[in-house]
Amino acid sequence: MMELSIDTSTHGASVALSEQGVVLTDFSWVTARNHTRELVPNILRLVGEQGAKIGDIKSVAVAIGPGSFNGLRVGITTAKGLAFALRIPLIGIGTLELMAYPHMDCGLPICSILPMGRTEIAAAVFAVQNGRYSKVVGEHLTTISDLSARLSRKTAFCGDIRPEDRTRLQAALGPEAVFPDPSPARSRAFYLAEMAWCRIKMGESDDPSTLHPLYLRKPSITKPVRRGTHALSDMWTGSQGRS
Repeated sequence: MMELSIDTSTHGASVALSEQGVVLTDFSWVTARNHTRELVPNILRLVGEQGAKIGDIKSVAVAIGPGSFNGLRVGITTAKGLAFALRIPLIGIGTLELMAYPHMDCGLPICSILPMGRTEIAAAVFAVQNGRYSKVVGEHLTTISDLSARLSRKTAFCGDIRPEDRTRLQAALGPEAVFPDPSPARSRAFYLAEMAWCRIKMGESDDPSTLHPLYLRKPSITKPVRRGTHALSDMWTGSQGRS
């Protein structure tokens, strides 16, 4: 059983192939808002390097945001197209939860941060409670100042934290702001594979017809012409050959 994991929620995109949550190979790249042209070729290359074909994928996981409007749309549409075409389970996992996951054993609440503009950030807080990793504060838009004012205990911060935001958190919270060492040189798709397998083992999956990006706010760009999941389904099916 081979699983595919896709993260296109930020400019640092990644894909991974795994078996029962153990990553076989992964690939990361920096994209200049060019997810549409880059994602599918990178998936096909990764599959080909394993001597496999698209039909060998038995589940697909995808980061659902918040993050880049275009990146999320491309990643989720591709994952849904695969799920429809191959009739395989689809797992959607929030980007902020994905960022917090490598630090879940730090012993502190974990606040994930992702820049969403010049001053705004997306944030969420996670913690291990009763032996289980859970969301304490859901994904929301805020600012560093407001976030600092609302936190009342020592907290570990992770994610895509701008240097100036780290400085402001340290100034506002002092020793109550903890910044764990960066996770090992692993892609987010690597951790997505582990997280998705935990859900698959529990018999969980998401409905491709209802899984949507977590934008937190409406896109400020013109919506592109929609190719649709059926077009992607045809492409994936065609890549396997028709019987």
